[in-house]
Formats: sequence, structure tokens, C-alpha cells
Amino acid sequence: MSFKALLKRWESRSESPLTDSEYAVRLPRDDAARLLALAELYHLPVEEVITDLLHTALDGIVEAMPYEPGTKVIREDDFGDPVYEDRGPMPRFLELARAKRAELDGRTPRG
Repeated sequence: MSFKALLKRWESRSESPLTDSEYAVRLPRDDAARLLALAELYHLPVEEVITDLLHTALDGIVEAMPYEPGTKVIREDDFGDPVYEDRGPMPRFLELARAKRAELDGRTPRG
């Protein structure tokens, strides 16, 4: 989700399912002031602003993760060109994220 889409979401107020877990963080004063200002501007609880900003930032991190081509061809693209395995952090990140999601859902992750 882009920051523009996030602002639109705040204006339309759609909801997403949340975990039972809470995470406490300490913020620099300037960041806390900006969070409080956003919450007041959009008439939202500050916790919702934090949740949405973190979600958007995590999407941005995933988008920014570098693709590092390996030596193994895993498939061909639509033009018949080889697509190489990713040796970068993305495959491991996705594996860890799936396992953590399974833990949060209370089930055993599939390997």
C-alpha cells in the first residue's frame, strides 16, 4: 500500500483484522508529535495510525529488497528468457514471514 492509498484509506475508514499481540515502542518526540497530529487530523486513534504506517513501511521494505540472481534457472519468462533463483534476502524473508504467520495463527508452518 502506498502512502497515498493509506491517506485515502484513512479518509474512507476501512478495517483490517488485527493480531492479539501488542508491541510497545518508544518514539523520538518529533515522530510522536507527527503521529499525534495525523491521528487528530484524520480523527483516528493513534494506535491505528501507527499500525497503518507500519504496514505501509513494511510493504515498502519488501518492495525495496534487492533481487540477486543466482546460478540456477528456475523457469522461463513469457519471452523464453531464463529466470534465475533469487540469492538475495527475499526468499529467506518470505520463508520466515510464512513461519511467523503460522505461529500467529496457532498452526505448524509447512516447510
